[in-house]
Amino acid sequence: MLTSTLLLSNQLPTLQYSSTPERFDETWEAPLATLLGLGRAAGADFIELFLERRNYISCLAEDDSITSISPSLSTGAGVRVFRGKADCYVSTNDLSFSGLKAALEKGLSILGLQLPTAKAFIPEINLELLRDYATKRGKDAWLPVCSSIREMGEVLLDGTAHLKQKASHVQSRRATYFRDWQEVLIAASDGTFARDIRLTQSVGFNLLCADGANRASIGERAGNTSDANFLRTWDSQQAAEKIAESAGKMLYADYVESGTYPIIMANHFGGVIFHEACGHLLETTQIERNTTPFADKKGEKIAHESLTAWDEGRSENAFGTIDMDDEGMPAQRTLLIEKGVLKNFLADRTGSARTGHPRTGSGRRQNYTFAAASRMRNTYIDSGEYSIDDLFTSVDKGIYCKKMGGGSVGATGQFNFSVDEAYLIENGKITKPLKGAILIGEAKEIMNKISMCSQDLEIAPGFCGSVSGSIYTTVGQPHIKVDSITVGGR
Repeated sequence: MLTSTLLLSNQLPTLQYSSTPERFDETWEAPLATLLGLGRAAGADFIELFLERRNYISCLAEDDSITSISPSLSTGAGVRVFRGKADCYVSTNDLSFSGLKAALEKGLSILGLQLPTAKAFIPEINLELLRDYATKRGKDAWLPVCSSIREMGEVLLDGTAHLKQKASHVQSRRATYFRDWQEVLIAASDGTFARDIRLTQSVGFNLLCADGANRASIGERAGNTSDANFLRTWDSQQAAEKIAESAGKMLYADYVESGTYPIIMANHFGGVIFHEACGHLLETTQIERNTTPFADKKGEKIAHESLTAWDEGRSENAFGTIDMDDEGMPAQRTLLIEKGVLKNFLADRTGSARTGHPRTGSGRRQNYTFAAASRMRNTYIDSGEYSIDDLFTSVDKGIYCKKMGGGSVGATGQFNFSVDEAYLIENGKITKPLKGAILIGEAKEIMNKISMCSQDLEIAPGFCGSVSGSIYTTVGQPHIKVDSITVGGR
């Protein structure tokens, strides 16, 4: 029973809410609309409520044993309050009406606002009919269909057994898997009212081989959204063969000589450099911080004319695919760069308000404890007009970066990335394996040196950390040629 301080009209109705506790559905409309109206009556310009339920589990196999199974359940909400261009964010794990009201009151007070008096008129917030992406696509049935803990363990142990069979000089074998199920409900004072369920899964190997002073460490990961049977259909034997082959070649490889080289960078996870060194610089959070060299370059050439790049949330089952973002905006495709010309930035609600760039369905967050921010989804360099042979035959002496490793990126695009698997190119041909290569550069310079893109676009799963936490993203590209880049080595 609610008191007369919570009014949907200038009358004093007696209200009673009975929201479904185990599911976000239409029964949440009335209490959330009341809270939104209460915030508007207090003087807030805009209020957003983000509700979340999460069911997560991970499993780790080391050599021939399951060494860790880690389940996690969480429920909570975030309340974001805007007053002018200022905003604040408060989270709570209490989804009762009183718990959400307390979080709202805290957010209002941070911005110098307070709840209206008992006799005040509370404006009615008319939410749209619930946009229920989960029901529309049958997502409510996903969780019960996912692999059991027993299945997880069996698949991972089978995978580490394949690594033992396929590789030589093995020091350690690891296989990891996680399943992340998330239900979200978003209500905002502009009428947004939307629900979704996300299912994200990933499985991968790490293999360390050693022979005397020679070492090789190789990892590989697959990821998927929206397929409850993903782990059951993953080919662990094929993945093990691929990693074992790479480790065998790298174990006795020569160290690369430092210098400046043309490079051919492989497709798939090779796209991580564009994601890190350029993609982040096209998020409106970077414009707000004045940390991107591209802030005032929209409509101008920032890359070689061979390069076109996209960010989107719609590729089937890709790791960064979403039906809606964490502000309730439907997914879309965003053209970032077209033939070298900067076309768009990635903007969430706050970024749009503060920079003037239109929202792109890119408001994302790790969970309810984070406010949404402009973030990438599936980000990749598009296919070009060249064949892979065209790329290689254009290089007299250079390096083929077949498999990228980890790296770091500075605030304005300076980067260095290790290459886990590399080969020397001589007279257009791959000759011998190399290890120890580190690519060093700066985004605004390297972007103009990507002169050739092949026709074999592939994407790969990744994890991206930024102001709104760690999220699932996709990187990708075809094979590309970089005319020259600094390569660190011995």
